[in-house]
Amino acid sequence: MVQNNANTYHIPVLLNEAVALLITNNQGVYVDVTFGGGGHSAEILNQLSPDAKLVAFDQDPDALANVLDDKRFVFVPQNFAYVKNNLRLHRLLPVDGLLADLGVSSHQFDTAERGFSFRFEGDLDMRMDRNATLDAKKVLNEYEESQLFEMFKLYGELKNARAIASRVVYKRATQPFRQIEDLKSALYNLAPKLKQNQFFAQVFQAIRIEVNQEMEVLKMLLEQLEDIIKTNGRIVFITYHSLEDRMVKNFIKTGNVAGELQKDFYGNVLRPFKEVNRKPILPSDEELVLNTRSRSAKMRVAEEI
Repeated sequence: MVQNNANTYHIPVLLNEAVALLITNNQGVYVDVTFGGGGHSAEILNQLSPDAKLVAFDQDPDALANVLDDKRFVFVPQNFAYVKNNLRLHRLLPVDGLLADLGVSSHQFDTAERGFSFRFEGDLDMRMDRNATLDAKKVLNEYEESQLFEMFKLYGELKNARAIASRVVYKRATQPFRQIEDLKSALYNLAPKLKQNQFFAQVFQAIRIEVNQEMEVLKMLLEQLEDIIKTNGRIVFITYHSLEDRMVKNFIKTGNVAGELQKDFYGNVLRPFKEVNRKPILPSDEELVLNTRSRSAKMRVAEEI
């Protein structure tokens, strides 16, 4: 029987739309690489037959509390970068579909000691995998100024990235960064007036992406998909910022994250997937009211050729 506490841990975004577009064979094998509170997984299982299978991945130990009591369900407590090897281990290759909801869960944002949100006092951590050695403190206290600049520019898309990096290096010389408030007080004067929340959201996003190597891990996942998904099987990706969305869009359109078209001798574009929806699917007005954290979500769906 499917049981979960998804609504208290995390409200699943674009739930009905994602599951409806993912499942093309209710007797098949599916993968949820971002299990979290189990909301998407629970609905997938609700739509599958008794002899189907669902494999879910999550590197956050907190997600273990949400594991579903269902004989069709397999939970893998690992980063989805290793999805292919794990599916091979369970003898479940290839699969009929894969879902990735790339956002940080509400539980992670709302747990102060995890350090994901600038709204709380707490430790500068931001690790999705608590066993990882790289955390926000190490990034802020040990990275070279040039590394910090690139991080804030690329992952935070901050126009004053150079000034932010310089301020971090200057402040840590006298007092290492340990708490969220240390970082906020150091950078407060660099935040545009009336846009402080947006500024710190971008700063924290940049650090979180670096700590968890999110872009590299997403690239690793995308590069495995051709070997994982059956012909006519589907992939569903929900992204929350332009860097993720651009990478997913490029992969679907060209077969690689760089967005470089490759053609055969006859000029035909070589790509393993075709778009199911030409434009990204966005949350409805009703969902935006019920779950404000869905406001930046974009969903792209593709089918293996």
